Amino acid sequence: MPEFLKSLSAPIAFGGLILLAVVSMVADRSARMDPARGDLPWWQGLLLEIAIPIQKVVAAPANAAASSWRSYLDLVDVRAENERLVVLVAELEEANLQFREALVASGYLDRIVAMRDDFEIPMLPSEVVGLDVSPLFRSVLVDRGSRHGVRPGSPVITHQGVVGLVTRTSPNAAKTMLVLDRQSRIDAVIQRTRARGMVSGRGSGELAFEFVALGADLRIGDIVITSGLGGVYPKGLSLGEVVAVSDPEGSLVQSATLKPAVDFGRLEQVFVMLRVGPTMELLYGSDTPAAEDASGSGGRPQGKAVSLPAPAS
Repeated sequence: MPEFLKSLSAPIAFGGLILLAVVSMVADRSARMDPARGDLPWWQGLLLEIAIPIQKVVAAPANAAASSWRSYLDLVDVRAENERLVVLVAELEEANLQFREALVASGYLDRIVAMRDDFEIPMLPSEVVGLDVSPLFRSVLVDRGSRHGVRPGSPVITHQGVVGLVTRTSPNAAKTMLVLDRQSRIDAVIQRTRARGMVSGRGSGELAFEFVALGADLRIGDIVITSGLGGVYPKGLSLGEVVAVSDPEGSLVQSATLKPAVDFGRLEQVFVMLRVGPTMELLYGSDTPAAEDASGSGGRPQGKAVSLPAPAS
């Protein structure tokens, strides 16, 4: 008999709970029908107090799963939004870079206009597209050549000062010997005192200025410019600033060290002056298109001075 009651204990308890639930529902419905009754009966209140913690425990896993799912969906949305923002930032950075380049180009064009007003010489804007890798020579390649009117002997400058001289050309490119090259020689004057001298390259990042005016007033910070003599460079182009002065005793020649006016480490854009001075005409006169046409051979023009060294101004 006790074993039988034990086997029926679970169904009896389950049935009792169902019966209590039904009675509670009926009583709750009758309470709703009678608004005068406010508080629940004591046994319903006891059942409610017992059911609330049980309901919280039973509902906790489901609530946790639902919360995790919502968090996952939020993370997916955040990841998608983050990817979209990364693309947007990249596009804005690209646009900003283009605007900055446009501003640089605008300033570059302003300098072209200003320089053309200063010098009554046609000038061709060009870009540096290559460097000479030889340690013995200092030269660059620009993206304008004989098709654009560039000839050997054409000066190359920037808004800062003298860059060098064109020595070789092809239809779409030109090789320019920099003023830093050891073969470069330019007649110059001290802007402040007008004392003349010769600026030459040292093959490094500095220039040498030699002058024979004994007792000439030369100070650190003086600006040295082209004199215009020799007919290669126009007068008044900046060459560099004096950074050191030497006065060897017993020597007729004084010398100084110049910091170039042009920042060759950042050289990107230059101007090729579409002129060739008288001195360069003697050296490269046969390199003109007219001379090439006159040769009639399509190859090397007659009388070309191929054995001459790099030009000296």
